[in-house]
Order: sequence, then C-alpha cells, then structure tokens
Amino acid sequence: MKILLLGSGGREHAFAWKLSQSPLCTELFIAPGNAGTRLHGTNVPIDPMDFEAVGRFVQERGIEMVIPGPEGPLVAGITDWFEQHAALRHVPVIGPTAEAARLEGSKAWAKNFMMENGIPTAASRVFTRETQEEGLTWLRKHRLPIVLKADGLAAGKGVVICQTHEEAEREFRDMLAGKFGEASARVVVEEFLEGIEFSVFVALDGKHWQILPVAKDYKRIGEGDAGPNTGGMGAVSPVPFADERMLEKVEEQIIRPTVAGLADEDIVYKGFLFLGLINVEGTPYVIEYNCRMGDPETEVVFPRLDTDLVALCHAIATGSLAGLEVKHDLYEAATVMLVSGGYPGAYEKGKLIEGLEEVSDCLVFHAGTRLDEEGRVRTNGGRVLAITALAETFPQALDLCYRNAEKIRFEGKYYRRDIGFDLMG
Repeated sequence: MKILLLGSGGREHAFAWKLSQSPLCTELFIAPGNAGTRLHGTNVPIDPMDFEAVGRFVQERGIEMVIPGPEGPLVAGITDWFEQHAALRHVPVIGPTAEAARLEGSKAWAKNFMMENGIPTAASRVFTRETQEEGLTWLRKHRLPIVLKADGLAAGKGVVICQTHEEAEREFRDMLAGKFGEASARVVVEEFLEGIEFSVFVALDGKHWQILPVAKDYKRIGEGDAGPNTGGMGAVSPVPFADERMLEKVEEQIIRPTVAGLADEDIVYKGFLFLGLINVEGTPYVIEYNCRMGDPETEVVFPRLDTDLVALCHAIATGSLAGLEVKHDLYEAATVMLVSGGYPGAYEKGKLIEGLEEVSDCLVFHAGTRLDEEGRVRTNGGRVLAITALAETFPQALDLCYRNAEKIRFEGKYYRRDIGFDLMG
C-alpha cells in the first residue's frame, strides 16, 4: 500500500517509523516531513494545508491512503475535500470530517457537546469580544485558580491557569484582543479541577473503537510544572493509576457517550481521538478532545503499540476495528523533549545538531529539524528532538533518555530533568 503521511513534527516521525515497519506499506511519502522522517520514507515539499497540491500528488503517485498527523488539515476539512472529489473519494483519509473535528476545533462547541451528553467535564462559560465586560464581572467573582482557554486552535498553547483575579483579567483581555489570533476571539472560562492528568487515545471506525496505550504528558516548560504551557516537554506510558477500573470508567462515562452523542447528530467519526483527561478522586473528567494523536505522547504510545499500524488504519477506514486485536507492549516508555533556547517564546532556528550518531538504546524522533545544503541536521522549531526509551521500569527508561539527551548538542538546548518523576514516588 502506498501511503502519504501529512506533517513535519515528532508525532509524524513516530508515525513514519511505525508505518514503515508494516509489510503492508510498500511506499511511504511524508509531506513535508523533517530530517528524521526521511529515514523511513520519502519527504515531499507539500504544505498539508494545500489540499489541491496534496490531491495532485495522490493522483500522480497512486497513493492508496492519506494519514494527516496534525489537527490543522482535519479541522480545515481535508477528509471532506477528498470525499467530495470524484477522482479521490476512493482514497481513505484517516481522520474525522471537519464537523467531527469541531471536538478540537472549537472548545466552546466541545463543552456544549459534553454537557448535552452527560460527559464529565469542568463547569464553564464562554465569552466573546462583545461580552467582554460581562466576562470580567464573572471573573471577579470566580473561585481561584481560573482556567482560560482560547476557543480555537492555538498549537497547544491556548490554555492559561491564573492564580489571581488580576492575572485572570489581564489574560482575558489579552486573549480577546488577539493574543492567540482568531483562536481566542472566543474565550472559555472554566473551573479548575484538582487532580492528575492523563491521555487516552482511541481508534474509531464510526461505530467501534479500540483503546491504544495510555500516556501522560508534561506541558509546562519548567521543572515542577512551572512556567507557561508548551506543546509538550515529555511523556510516559503506561500511567500507573490508569488501571483496568479507571479505563472501564473512561470507556463507559466518556468514550461510549461521545460516540453515541456524535451518532445522534449524524456525525460519523473515523480516525484517532485523543482524550485529555484528569483523574479527580477516581473519576475521569474531560479537559479537552483532540481529533488526532498527541505530541509528544505518540512518541511513547507507538513504541508500545504491538499492532501493525497500517492494519489499524485500514480497519479504521473500513469499519472493521471490532475484528482487530490491539496489543500493548508490557515495557514502559518515556520520552524527553529537547527544545530550543527561549521556547515557548521567541527562539532561533538553524542551530547545528551534533551527537545524534552517539545515541544508543534509544529512539530519536525529530520534531523540529531540517537538513542544510551539506546534509547536516539543524534545528527548525521550538521542540527539536524527542528522546524515547523502552525498559522494564520507568526509572530505567528515564535513565536511558537522560543519558542520551546529554550526548546530543546544539546551541541553546534545554530539557526538563523531571519527566515522570511524579509517578515514581
């Protein structure tokens, strides 16, 4: 099967690594890819948001499956575009329609969906620029801390947890004024839930589902979960407290009513669904939905997925997930993200990366890299590399990650040295 994978981050490198292992994958193209994805397929200089260019390439090269990695193309409707194109509708796109992708594309829509379907989530209100004064009045009376969320896509950075009313008012004004562009033209004000977060990944074929390995990521830039949110500084899998009983609750209280609620609105969801959850005294609450796999969670989920990824994607496309056995590797996985100095704020690109050939007993997933004219690997993003290790225990896996993180060198390199420590007490 000829496959086109869309995207250029660490998630897409993990996809490429896993897809290329399948005997069902005869040829793999990545658009646009990065310096790491080229090791598993052929990078092609196509913007995933340019549907016309994607479609031309699919026709010219006889592509038989398209897998969008990031949320952008899905929220923008690439699945719908293929389904409505007479010459392309036979090519499955592994991802939801734009209507189904509103679960991620609009936090306000998702909150309303959860409320209507009795899915556990934090209480919230939505405000716009027109209702700013009403929102400020609401904030001044709100219990601390206060969670503010940009309604639209903000690259994982559109959530602010405010510890004072003054901070909340300032952030609220800034968001409505365009801090996250049009993504924060509407702001969701949400109660703060006390608990520990985790991520559940679900493959859906419209009616049936399979749960993939569970993970926990670390969003804050600083150790001890300090500082602003990032796209993710590391992740671990499995999650000790997400045991069989907890996953039964997730399935019955969240996954089943989500699928049923979508069906009630005549929405068919085919693809990967990422449930961002928080464990509040034994009850899972939904923090957010994402309409694709997570990053950096994919970098620990796929190494533990003991199932052919191409076969899994084919089952999603053909509605045959119920007949597919999804196995989880018993080893424990950890990933540590190496980022550019200054991230998640302003940072420089183009720094030479050295030491990649010195890494041992680890996987290195490229997140923000490119090749220069001389074939050398350089930084090309805020999150640069994800160092992933599998071992019998978390301490062993993390030790491998950190020993190898030291071997890789580039100007301004930074990483958190406490990933997973909260789960080892």
